[in-house]
Amino acid sequence: MAGNERLICGSGALPDGGRAVRFEIAYRGATAPAFVVRFDGAVFGYLNRCGHRPMELDWREGEVFDFGGRSLICSTHGATYAPESGRCLGGPCNGTPLVRLRVVERGGEIYYQGRDDG
Repeated sequence: MAGNERLICGSGALPDGGRAVRFEIAYRGATAPAFVVRFDGAVFGYLNRCGHRPMELDWREGEVFDFGGRSLICSTHGATYAPESGRCLGGPCNGTPLVRLRVVERGGEIYYQGRDDG
């Protein structure tokens, strides 16, 4: 394990297009919810905060994908995001992406490495 990495979960806990694994990070001086998902075989991490309003995406803990498992969706206002980039696809997010986190999958485990913007 490198420097400041933190173990989130085992790889088997993330089915492709399925339930997210939640964890917490330090963000702007406070503790904030975050999540990791698997999409098309790769792992992606985001701050669990809609780009439209500072609300968590999941409608039930870890449930952040739409019913088809192809987009992330905010349960409150229906903003949709690309799972592989966090890019706003539609709805009230008006082009505001999710805050992406650096995560890595190695040796059957998934680690948090920090925010993409440092």
